Amino acid sequence: MLRTHTCGELRREHIGQTVTLAGWVHRRRDLGPILFIDLRDRYGLIQLVVDPATTPEARSILESARSEYVLQVTGRVRERPEGTANSNLATGEVEVEVTEAAILNAAKTPPILINRDGGEDEALRLKYRYLDLRRERMQDIVMKRHQIVRFIRDWMSNEGFWEIETPILMKSTPEGARDYLVPSRVHPGEFYALPQSPQQLKQLLMVAGVDKYFQIARCMRDEDLRADRQPEFTQLDIEMSFVEQDDVLDVVERLMTELVRAVTPHKQIQSPFPRLTYAEAIDRYGSDKPDLRYGLELVNIAEIAAESNFGVFTNALSSDGQVKGIRLPGCGTYSRKQIDELQEVARIGGAKGMAWMAIEADGAVRSPIAKFFESAQLERIKDVMQAEDGDLLVFVADEPMVVAASLDKVRREMAKRLQLMDKDAVVFAWVVDFPMFEWNAETENWDAMHHPFCMVNPEDVEKLNLNQLSGVRAAAYDLVANGYELASGSIRIHDRAIQQRIFDRLPYSPEEIQNRFGHMLEAFEYGAPPHGGIAPGIDRLVMLLVDSDNIRDVVPFPKTQRAEDLMMNAPSPVDEKQLRELGLLLDDRARARLGGE
Repeated sequence: MLRTHTCGELRREHIGQTVTLAGWVHRRRDLGPILFIDLRDRYGLIQLVVDPATTPEARSILESARSEYVLQVTGRVRERPEGTANSNLATGEVEVEVTEAAILNAAKTPPILINRDGGEDEALRLKYRYLDLRRERMQDIVMKRHQIVRFIRDWMSNEGFWEIETPILMKSTPEGARDYLVPSRVHPGEFYALPQSPQQLKQLLMVAGVDKYFQIARCMRDEDLRADRQPEFTQLDIEMSFVEQDDVLDVVERLMTELVRAVTPHKQIQSPFPRLTYAEAIDRYGSDKPDLRYGLELVNIAEIAAESNFGVFTNALSSDGQVKGIRLPGCGTYSRKQIDELQEVARIGGAKGMAWMAIEADGAVRSPIAKFFESAQLERIKDVMQAEDGDLLVFVADEPMVVAASLDKVRREMAKRLQLMDKDAVVFAWVVDFPMFEWNAETENWDAMHHPFCMVNPEDVEKLNLNQLSGVRAAAYDLVANGYELASGSIRIHDRAIQQRIFDRLPYSPEEIQNRFGHMLEAFEYGAPPHGGIAPGIDRLVMLLVDSDNIRDVVPFPKTQRAEDLMMNAPSPVDEKQLRELGLLLDDRARARLGGE
């Protein structure tokens, strides 16, 4: 070994010992002839003292050492002089008087600052990710991610689950997003797909009698990216046999509760987790992943609005729309500019506009729409919305999903402005009874909202048989926390006839069903047990527990929002020989793009 100790472990008990350390120059300070160097490794920081009066050779060697040089030093641990101890460092009571030194590697001046966050453009951080990862904050995140995954592995194993790896090269099947395809050289014209999830394989493991399975699974989806989404991601994949919905929810709830308390003990968590139906979540919060750290619930005022003379409200209601509002406490003094900013937030969610009423200190209503309401109606609105003097009431009238989406945007924005989100609170909740199908206006077909392997809610089987698909609920459930969807799962279909019935109601031809899912349908004929599962996202979970709002912070080597790896310059062209071996030709559009680069 090139070291006897790490930079972060030296304490008072090491005083008098001779140690050998290795690490990076974090900072150097020249105080006359004496040189001070803070040496860093992943374990911490230690101060080195190089005195030419006692060790001129070491001083000469380290004269050229600059930021991020890699050093090896040997020296004696001593107590720092009185008044110079650093209480901010775990090693702050001691220092190492260097007697021998070697420069293991020189370093160019880094394009980003390592010893502090420099506020660089994110693209620069991603291009030099190996330098970005040297920073203390990033090392803490990587360590926390390791602790989370290790806890999960140990916990799942202790619960009787087997960890089983499933293939990365598999068959292309629809999972709600585009597949990443891999051409086969051995079978020209045919393709593998990278897994969007191990969904089918983990169900087949239940058919195989595995009973309890888990995997820290890598998944890939070719979809548009967001701050909380990457083209490749990691999830905890879970499947269990002979279970009902409550059994799956119980396992995950216990796991999450114990995980948060063990890995982030400063976080506040309450269990049991509340449960909301999908319809209730949309109705109260405008979202199927509501942040329950604060209220600001949506309130339906349709009954009062229908009696008013305000055409925007009455026209929406006559078109099977809704009129809902949110009470914003203490915001009644908002200026017109501030209200206009909120209206823009609502428009991002699809609303054409946002009405408002400010409740003055004397209870009077200040609003451009107040003239369309009788005094008694205004009082009823204040009563229904539990408004107090000094509050601002905001309203959206439109089709239900637009009302939900736009007021969800307003709700989240106002929670930030009013500082209602406690970053140390993790408020989990279950959302259950999702619709089985959703209408795709683009294709004019019904799609599976989660995936086609969800069991239908037993109460809605007759609706399925009658093709009343809009009212069919799935035995599906999501785990949400602080406004994020952390996990999605369901009780699965294990009967071929029911699975065939679902496929028949989706836009697949019989040939396509057989080609894509024939292996699943056949497996169900050999004694498939009732089973269910779920897949919590590791990346989002880490993001939540380390207080980041950007998933790229918690993925060691992430992609940009354009699905690019700036560090490795991927995706990138390949040579013609590789394309010929795979039987691939580039179309004119691709050739023009490559020719222009």
